[in-house]
Amino acid sequence: MADGRRLGRRFGWLWAAYAVSAYGSGLGFGALPMIAVLVLHAGPAEVAALSAVGPAVGALIAVPVAPWVEFRRKRPVMIAMDLARCAALATVPAAYALGHLGFAHLLVLSTATAAARITFGAASGAYLKALVRPDDLLVAQARFEFTNWSSIAIGPPLGGAAIGLLGPVVTVTADALSHLLSALGLTAIGGGEEAPRPTDGKRPRIRAMLDGRRHIAGDPVLRALCLNNMLVSGLIMATEPLLAVLLLDELHFPPWQYGLAFAVPCLGGLIGSRLAPRVVARHGRHRVLRTVGTLRAVWLIGLAFVRPGAIGLVTVIAVELAIIINMSLYTPVLATYRLEHTPDHLVTRTLAAWSVAQQAAIATLTALGGLLATVTTPRTALTVAGLLVLATPLLLPRPTRTPPDHRHPAPTTP
Repeated sequence: MADGRRLGRRFGWLWAAYAVSAYGSGLGFGALPMIAVLVLHAGPAEVAALSAVGPAVGALIAVPVAPWVEFRRKRPVMIAMDLARCAALATVPAAYALGHLGFAHLLVLSTATAAARITFGAASGAYLKALVRPDDLLVAQARFEFTNWSSIAIGPPLGGAAIGLLGPVVTVTADALSHLLSALGLTAIGGGEEAPRPTDGKRPRIRAMLDGRRHIAGDPVLRALCLNNMLVSGLIMATEPLLAVLLLDELHFPPWQYGLAFAVPCLGGLIGSRLAPRVVARHGRHRVLRTVGTLRAVWLIGLAFVRPGAIGLVTVIAVELAIIINMSLYTPVLATYRLEHTPDHLVTRTLAAWSVAQQAAIATLTALGGLLATVTTPRTALTVAGLLVLATPLLLPRPTRTPPDHRHPAPTTP
C-alpha cells in the first residue's frame, strides 16, 4: 500500500489471514453455480435459487447468532467460522469423488457458508476495532479493500483456467484449504482478548437480536447510509445475471470476453482503495461519503447501451471500472464511519444486521430484475435498474448536515 504506516504484528497476521481467505474465495468465485450446471445439469431456476435463496437463508440464520457472538471473544469465533467453512466446502470434492453430489447438497452448503461468512464478518469488525487505534481504522479498512479487489481481479480467471485443466471441484478444494490457512493465521496472532460482558450482568436476551437493527434505525446518518447501501448494492448486483444473458445469449460474446469484461475493471478496486486515506485527509469524510456515494450510482445506466463487438466490450469494461473505482474508495470510508459510530457492545450485532439487510436487498432486487427481464427483455431490466439507482443519492446525508464526530456512549443495557 502507498500508505506505509505500520499497524503492528498482530494486524499483520490478521491481514495475512484475510488475504489467504480472500484469494481462496476468489479462486472459487462462481464455482457452485458452475458445478450445478456442468455436473448436475441444473436449469436456470435451480441456479438462481443457489445464488439467491442459499445466501438469503444463511443471512437469516446469522441473525440469532449475532447476540451470542457479541458477548464472546471474537478471535475464537472467527477461527471457528473459518474451520466451519473449510469443513463444509471439503464435503463437495468428497461427495463428487464418491458419486453422491446433489443439488440439495449445494443448496445446504450455500446456506451454511453464507451464515458463517456473515458471522465471521461481524466478529472481525469488532475485533479490528479493538486491535488497532481509532486513527488507523481507515488505513486498515483500505488495506482490506485493496486485498479484496485484487483477489477478485486475479482469482476468477485463474479459477476458470484451473477448472478447465483439473476439473469442476478443484477451486472448491482450494477455497476450503484457504479457510484452514486463514484459521492458522488467526491463531498465530496470539495475545489475550478480554471476554465482553452484558452491561446488566446477565446473558443476552432474545430481544437483543434486534439491537443492531435498532441502533442503525435510531441513528439518522447510519440509517440513511444503510438504506442507500442496500439499494445501490442490490441494484448493481441485480444487473449481473441480466448482463450475463445479454452478453452471452443475445449479443453472443465469447466466454473469454465475458470473463475479461468483469476481471479487468476489478483493477479499479486497487486504485480506489489506495486513494481512500488520502482523499479523506484532503476533503473530509462527510464530503467523500456524499460525493463518491453519488458518483458510484451514475454509471450503471451505461450497461443498457451495450452493443455487439469490441465497442460493446469496451463499454462494459468502462462502466464497471468507473463503478468499482468509486465503490472501492467509498466502502472503507463507510466501514470506518460505521465502526466509529457504533458502541463497542453493539458492533457485532450492528454489522450482522447491516449484512442481513444488504443480502435481503440483493436477493429481492435480483429476483425482481429476473422477473422483469422475463416479462420484457434483459436490456429493459438493465435500463430500469440504471434509472432507479440514479435516485439513490437522495438517501445520502444532506451536505448541510455534518455527521457528528463522536463515539456513542454505551447505554446501560445491551
